[in-house]
Amino acid sequence: MSVQNNKGLLLVLSGPAGSGKGTVVKQILDKYPEDFGLSVSATTRAPRPGEEHGVHYYFIDKPAFEERIEQGAMLEYAEYCGNYYGTPADYVQKKLEEGKNVILEIEVQGALKIKERLPDTLLVMITPPDFSTLEKRLRGRGTNTEEDIRNRLATSRWELSNLERYDYVVINEDGKAGDAADEIAAIVASEKKKTCRNKDFAKIFFEN
Repeated sequence: MSVQNNKGLLLVLSGPAGSGKGTVVKQILDKYPEDFGLSVSATTRAPRPGEEHGVHYYFIDKPAFEERIEQGAMLEYAEYCGNYYGTPADYVQKKLEEGKNVILEIEVQGALKIKERLPDTLLVMITPPDFSTLEKRLRGRGTNTEEDIRNRLATSRWELSNLERYDYVVINEDGKAGDAADEIAAIVASEKKKTCRNKDFAKIFFEN
């Protein structure tokens, strides 16, 4: 029997719009389904066509969400366009205890709040190789206005100004999201072997 800590690791992935983080997350889940799970957020907005409770979101009403906030049952939350969005702590904790590495794909502010509350959280920033690639990706979508593109590029500067507060940075090259996924999986595997995450190793070692 292994005496290594088998508890899952909480992994927060952030990145500017155009970094391809959603594609990288999908690659991780497709390539390592036994090791990783995606956290399901809660929201007070109404379900959209095709969305399922507990799959895309946990859909709850505003009083219930605010009660969760008061109880400290949300790892992080934000209000956007009159609705709450957030990460239920109980769901994440359950998956971690089951040994799943839980992925949260959230923006920088939420990520730093979670790191403050749960210092063992692993923060990874996903970025394109350079700023010009980021701009090219945003313009290549063909769905954003010029003003929106400028706002997103400005936001990316602020997001990357917080890079030193993250544990790792992973470059997502064009067409190589699978490589970025493999790199993140390797980082998580290495992190879980750190002695600081296995403080009871020696004690358990001599009990078995």
